[in-house]
Amino acid sequence: MCWSATADLVAGTAITAVGVACVAQARRVRDLPLAALPLLLGAHQIIESVIWRSGGGTGPATIAWAVIALPLLPLWVPLGVLCAAPPHARRRLLVPLAAGVATAVALAHCLATRTVTAEIRGHTLGYVLGLPRSGLLVGGYLLATVGSLLLSGDRLLRRLGVLVAVGAAACAALWRLEFISTWCAFAAVCSVVLLGWTRRRPVEQNV
Repeated sequence: MCWSATADLVAGTAITAVGVACVAQARRVRDLPLAALPLLLGAHQIIESVIWRSGGGTGPATIAWAVIALPLLPLWVPLGVLCAAPPHARRRLLVPLAAGVATAVALAHCLATRTVTAEIRGHTLGYVLGLPRSGLLVGGYLLATVGSLLLSGDRLLRRLGVLVAVGAAACAALWRLEFISTWCAFAAVCSVVLLGWTRRRPVEQNV
């Protein structure tokens, strides 16, 4: 998340543009889910700019934000990595994918049975859902997203996994301090890394 509606909108537009470039430069159909990830991240930021302008609450924008952040991302990332992975890495990637499926199902159930609320807290937005067993869900989420990147068998994606892990820790620390979030800059950096990844992918690869 960013620190204002304008910051979210600018960051979201830039990240979406990077996503368009990633998809345009993807050379294999198998790479498209991961190449399209910046499009999802950019949309996420733009949706949050709407939440800022509406003053938070429980409206459609808040629900859309939560759907992307909670059940969709832990499923999208490991599935995208699995699709793009070399043959020797695919078996081990079933572990983070299974974690992603289980986490996504649990989070989707929470969204279907609970109310998510966005709250403006100074320079940040907070989202309240009241997740049960939050530690377990966070662990599954990180295994699905960070774990899949680290186990991808691709050097650049492993570096992205390290970046995601460090960025998530930094964002969590700043969030606890109710300080300006670094998430928008972090998402932008991740999107640029994915753009570099799509440019380096071979036109054809044995599967």
